[in-house]
Amino acid sequence: MPKLTLDTYIRAPQRRCFDLARDVGVHCQTAVSTEERVLPPGVTEGRLELGDTVIFEARHLGVRQRLEARITRMDAPRSFTDEMVRGVFKSLIHVHLFLPTDGGRATTMRDELAWVSPLGPLGRIADALLVTRHLRNFLRTRALGLKAIAEASQPAGENLAAQGGATVRSKV
Repeated sequence: MPKLTLDTYIRAPQRRCFDLARDVGVHCQTAVSTEERVLPPGVTEGRLELGDTVIFEARHLGVRQRLEARITRMDAPRSFTDEMVRGVFKSLIHVHLFLPTDGGRATTMRDELAWVSPLGPLGRIADALLVTRHLRNFLRTRALGLKAIAEASQPAGENLAAQGGATVRSKV
């Protein structure tokens, strides 16, 4: 089972990052490169809560796909987990963690993604050649987009964005 972990340092409080990461509109805004959109009957606007389902339609690796996910765990404002209910993968689990840093003025947002591709050995070859790199780039793009939104939406006097850029690490 391939796994990715990406850490993004965000100069915004934990609660702001947690809330933005659960907002389906923000998700679509940060996934514009894949033409992501949400479809009914799942949640189509606002913040996802425990038990909610959301259906995303997007273009990944040149193919328009749908992925339905359910929020299966939530520990506000520390973490939430979404798991694929329907989609191209045999399974996909995305754990979102929000670790306060700098005395609570900043957050390390950690994305932990694990999946099983279909088609057995062919799926494992696709993971090695394409899928892992594509998912890493997708997560990185989304994380940097969320970072920009979180840092830009600081109340007056709290914006620390000018003090540094992203620190995004990935592990496979």
